[in-house]
Amino acid sequence: MNAVSNGEGGPRGGPLGFLFSADGWPYLLAVSIPLAIVLDVAHASSALIFATAVIGLIPAAAMMGRATEELAARSGPGIGGLLNVTFGNFPELIVAVFALNAGLHEVVKASLVGSIIGNILLVMGAAMFVGGLGREGQSFNAKAAAVQSSMLFLTLAALIMPAAYVLIAGDGGLPRVNGPDHVDYGPAVEKLSAIVAVILLLAYAAGLVFSLVTHRSLFNPVEGDDADFAWPVRRSVAVLAGAAVVVGVMSEILVGSIEVASESIGLSQFFVGVIVIAIAGNAAEHWVAVLVAVKNKMDLAVNIAVGSSAQVALTVAPVLVLLSFFIGPHPMPLVFNGFELAAMVIAVLTANQVTSDGESNWFEGLQLLALYAVFGVAFYFA
Repeated sequence: MNAVSNGEGGPRGGPLGFLFSADGWPYLLAVSIPLAIVLDVAHASSALIFATAVIGLIPAAAMMGRATEELAARSGPGIGGLLNVTFGNFPELIVAVFALNAGLHEVVKASLVGSIIGNILLVMGAAMFVGGLGREGQSFNAKAAAVQSSMLFLTLAALIMPAAYVLIAGDGGLPRVNGPDHVDYGPAVEKLSAIVAVILLLAYAAGLVFSLVTHRSLFNPVEGDDADFAWPVRRSVAVLAGAAVVVGVMSEILVGSIEVASESIGLSQFFVGVIVIAIAGNAAEHWVAVLVAVKNKMDLAVNIAVGSSAQVALTVAPVLVLLSFFIGPHPMPLVFNGFELAAMVIAVLTANQVTSDGESNWFEGLQLLALYAVFGVAFYFA
């Protein structure tokens, strides 16, 4: 969702008005980017460095999303959809790659689970709650939502099976919450994880063909009537590249301080990964879903929430598994702990239930937010 344009490439009210608008607020946090770098160089408190780096991810992710939307608007529905899929979850992928290289496998898996359940419960819940206020209800394309939910269900089965193998045929149990960063399950589980990752990527590729080619009309995005995409392609590419560099720098600083910072502020690495990092990496995208829901564009809001969860599970998770064979100290087995498995099962089943009728209201949104709060409390005490 972009700023309202004055027809000359700038938002109405000038730069200051844009910064204090609903679309521009993330850029007010840009001061945290150089501040995080200075604090890291000065070897300041790990907790302070971590908090500043987390905040610095928000404006960088927002700028990356804006540049992606500009490119998508100029390149047509096919390539535009592919660009949004590719770059929508790019910030959290970069964070996870740095954590993977540091051998923080459990933090990586926690952030993946946090993104999946956060999009389903927090984002969709907030969109339904805020969008439903003052309205009897809202409607969206149930068929398109059902396709996304089915993809999530397929992914859930794929993510559960390695854990089932470990419990039934393996020599060990599931990873312990706040246990070792790496658990060696042996080559069989590593090969199983790699094969599952390849299957998920193939399913994702088939989903692209389905949504962008054979059934494109079903997934046509709802375009805002107040949007004016005025950036030239060269500027969009330059901003996208610059934002990616900033995200990489913030991610490296964040991962470098996460272990000491989590201990000093009294939060487990598990909670930091599943809640803090997951929310920060998707903050701008979360806000867009709420904004479009307020404008009664629930098709787009539901697509952002459920579709983003499916993208994380079908692309980010398998890519990280395959990358772990080349970077980091050990391959990352696709085996989640009990809290993560329970949360994913409940969240995906909830997504199927809530989107099945194509209608929503504020009370359904409140229930989703309450469920996310329950998960958050359980993760905190884990």
